[in-house]
Amino acid sequence: MTRTILFDSPFLLGFEHTRDLIERAAKAAGESYPPYNVEQTDEGVRITLAVAGFSPDQLQVTVEGGQLVVAGRRDGEGRSEADRAYLHRGIAARGFLRTFVLAEGMEVSAATLEHGLLHVDVVRPPPERQVRRIPIRSQG
Repeated sequence: MTRTILFDSPFLLGFEHTRDLIERAAKAAGESYPPYNVEQTDEGVRITLAVAGFSPDQLQVTVEGGQLVVAGRRDGEGRSEADRAYLHRGIAARGFLRTFVLAEGMEVSAATLEHGLLHVDVVRPPPERQVRRIPIRSQG
């Protein structure tokens, strides 16, 4: 991956984290499986992934290092793949790892699997109002 020249400027000190976020987002945008939607809701954002054929125990939703990670793992249930003779195979049977970069303060509130769609709700709780008193020092 080529580096963005903008963030390599000697005048932008301490922006390595921002550059890393942009590079992670660009990498995640290049992934195409499974297909997904991102929609704005009243509470925040809902990410919906098409995960037909996966059961809840084959899916894992985690937050690590400022990223939402959704993983699907296929087990050899029932007859083994070698015993099956497909005339057409249009349903993907592979595992996946899909990542989404989260802004600071974003939290995953729920994950629901229904009708082959995994819904992951992400919210931004209102910030706690903080009042900090600054002591005034006098000279002398």
